[in-house]
Amino acid sequence: MLKHKWSLRVLLVGVAGIMIMTSCQKESSYYLDSGLTKPSFNGTVMDYLDSVSFYFDTVAAIAHLAGVDTILEKDTLTFFAPTDRSIYRLITYTNSVLYSDGYDTIRTLQDVPQVIWRKYLTRYMFHGRNGLKDYPQVDYDLINDYPGQGYLSWDGTPMNIGVVYNDVNGVKYAGYRQLSIAYIPDLSHPLDNWVVAYVASSNIFTNNGAVHVLSDSHTYFGFDQVGFVNDMEAILSTGSTK
Repeated sequence: MLKHKWSLRVLLVGVAGIMIMTSCQKESSYYLDSGLTKPSFNGTVMDYLDSVSFYFDTVAAIAHLAGVDTILEKDTLTFFAPTDRSIYRLITYTNSVLYSDGYDTIRTLQDVPQVIWRKYLTRYMFHGRNGLKDYPQVDYDLINDYPGQGYLSWDGTPMNIGVVYNDVNGVKYAGYRQLSIAYIPDLSHPLDNWVVAYVASSNIFTNNGAVHVLSDSHTYFGFDQVGFVNDMEAILSTGSTK
């Protein structure tokens, strides 16, 4: 775990800028062209995260802290993999608010209780092994016509998954197809205020599931940075993780 503690330090100190520039360069050559990604991986979902440590070192550490590493190793699942940079941005945002509100800031990943890590990480996890072809079309401008499909994540968070059919040369829906996932913040208004994340590299099939790597446009790990801060402040105020 010393390796993972160091990962958070790197994210939170000055060299983070170097990491971000390097990550941008690598993303343009690796993730934005899914053809460069092997369609299969001889290992588990957890093994895949460990094998691409530059992008998923911190994600892998959180999987262990959340207690879902055994799920990623043994269960059949689909995992929409966020990258470490979304965690960096979440921690940076959270620490800014915590400091402003007079709370201790997050210094290591272990400072976040297991229940919180699990709540937000499992939003990316779904039962069953599904590739891009298994999801319906979604058009976020015509959601009533092409709504994608609602799913419950591993621990029951309402999400929506769908495939965006892009336009090409003025022809609607004739372009490339891109998988996407959306967080539904309020079930009483199920079509409002979705937080959408797009997949940069899809259909990485492992021995026990499928991995779809999210684009860097997915800004905050967990889809809800305000909710994450509220959960942290509630625990820091009461000392309870329930």
